Amino acid sequence: MNRKITVIGAGNVGATIAYTLAVEGIANEVVLIDINMDKALGEAMDIEQGTPFCPPTLVRAGDYPDAADSDIVIITSGVARKPGQTRLDLAQTNVDILKSITPQIVAHAPDALYLIVANPVDIMTYVFCKISGIPEHRIIGSGTILDTARLRSYIANHFSLAEQNVHCYVFGEHGESMFIPWSIARISCISLERYSATCLSSREEGNPLDYDVADNYIRTSGAKIIGSKGATFYAVAISACHICKCIFGGVDCALTVSSMMHGEFGIEDVCLSVLNIVGPDGVKGKLESDINDRERMLLRKSADSLKEVIRSINI
Repeated sequence: MNRKITVIGAGNVGATIAYTLAVEGIANEVVLIDINMDKALGEAMDIEQGTPFCPPTLVRAGDYPDAADSDIVIITSGVARKPGQTRLDLAQTNVDILKSITPQIVAHAPDALYLIVANPVDIMTYVFCKISGIPEHRIIGSGTILDTARLRSYIANHFSLAEQNVHCYVFGEHGESMFIPWSIARISCISLERYSATCLSSREEGNPLDYDVADNYIRTSGAKIIGSKGATFYAVAISACHICKCIFGGVDCALTVSSMMHGEFGIEDVCLSVLNIVGPDGVKGKLESDINDRERMLLRKSADSLKEVIRSINI
């Protein structure tokens, strides 16, 4: 079965996604499109020359017509976040870029699933839902899947535990108003609070998990990485590729991705992250988790924050 993915944008994130798709053999064909054709050609050639040691994958640069018959289109185009800049500061600039490319890509890949990675991702996902004409269930924003990965990594390291046993999530905006619903956090099948207490009682020296420290870690990680190396792209590329694997896997997965809300948790007409059921046809529905009243308030606050930005931009 041929699996074709087109990546729009050959910057750090787009090129790293294309590289990861090839190395992991997620797609048989990867098309890289960028306004700077030379950049796309160079990135595609660099990846293609390593594919003899990877699962068979054709990696090439192209233009919008080359996206025809894509199963997934990943949109990374936009201006990168600079040190000290919030994701929402990018809103109008990157929305304008999205508005310019949407008609071109949709004309050639009308049946694809669309994965929006460009920031601010929740705003970009919302705008794409409004202007593209693509059914909403086939539009997925990467949302807080990266923040969720950061959280799971932090907790796993804290407890010296396999990350596969950590079931914790980040909800809301991929940005300042995101939050951790600790009430549904689990280690295997028991609550995080109970697991932590068990660990402390079974060791002479315990190190309790500080929720505020964990929250600060996931909230500031992106800015710290940008401050240190100028950009973030490895972890977000792996996260985007994980979503692609779930789409191609044939089995539905629960992922914290951004999609349009239609009354879930009392929230309407905004894209943000809660647990979504994602499969070969895109978003099949949302899991209304048993979060507590405070967490529901934080989710609505996150939605209100995003709606305020939406009202301030020209769609």
